[in-house]
Amino acid sequence: MRRGALIGAGAALAVAAVAASAAGASGDTADARRVREAAAGARPPMPDFRGRGLWRVFTRLDPRTRLDVHDASGRDRRVLWPPHWEVCTQYPAAGTGLDRRTTVVIGVLRKGEPCPVRVTTARR
Repeated sequence: MRRGALIGAGAALAVAAVAASAAGASGDTADARRVREAAAGARPPMPDFRGRGLWRVFTRLDPRTRLDVHDASGRDRRVLWPPHWEVCTQYPAAGTGLDRRTTVVIGVLRKGEPCPVRVTTARR
């Protein structure tokens, strides 16, 4: 993308933000909020990563997304090489809208290890 186009896009977003804040002060409705989020480039919903490789999490999520990856086996192993790990649990659930405040929590196991029953039956 050219620099002039980037500056133009930034100016358009700034104008939209000012207009949105003025609309918010005068009484915001749910429809106005949805339109404003769509105009500001709302983030896509959370994909379903369960059963997939950890590398897919890193490639599919926005790089600015806060991410917490941990060993779901309870053995507190370090996750050093993402291609060797598979997603067992995720929070938030698939289809949930993500915003800037959401921290995505991913529980992983080494490839070939089954998800523990206590993890798969837990309600999240």
